[in-house]
Amino acid sequence: MKKLISTIGVLASVFAYSQVTFGVRANALFNTSSASWDNLKGTFNNAIDSKGDNTSGFNVGLAAKIGSPVGGWFVMPEIYYTSFKNKNTVEGVELEAKSDRIDVPVLLGHNFLLGKLAAFVGPVASYNLSTDKTYASFKENARNEFTVGYQFGAQATLSKFVVNARYEGAFSKDTRIFTSVAGQEIRYDNRPSMFILGIGYNFN
Repeated sequence: MKKLISTIGVLASVFAYSQVTFGVRANALFNTSSASWDNLKGTFNNAIDSKGDNTSGFNVGLAAKIGSPVGGWFVMPEIYYTSFKNKNTVEGVELEAKSDRIDVPVLLGHNFLLGKLAAFVGPVASYNLSTDKTYASFKENARNEFTVGYQFGAQATLSKFVVNARYEGAFSKDTRIFTSVAGQEIRYDNRPSMFILGIGYNFN
């Protein structure tokens, strides 16, 4: 019992001296094949050329940043509602699969330039909200409800405004199948790699 009380006291002291900020975030999502510089640069350039028309989706949510009292380290738990789409074209039929999910990244980061810049990395847990859907004569078979990915990136803070860029990859796959009434199958990845670009506002 004494150890438990001591542990709670230590944690309370850490939070008392930690800097905690809360804010809202909104991001645009772009499908990309990998985290290589060429692919990320190509995705970013295409987004500019198309004026954002090539976005695969968006997410909106809340973020907390819990700063360590020493060393410049922080933990950044977030929660998002995410909506994105995949397209497949077979024999002239375009199938657009829209997916909705809840994403919960928990990121470990480090501040630079007195907190104006920061880099971070960590896992993201996702819960799929989408159910089986029908497109034309194809039926979608949704299998996995829960998947895990990872994110890394950087953000810049100016006053209470935040700009961030990050890459998201997958630890676990979410392969979906479209099946037609004739038995034809189309497989696609419901957990694509993404380039994420967004803005935010901190309340404190």
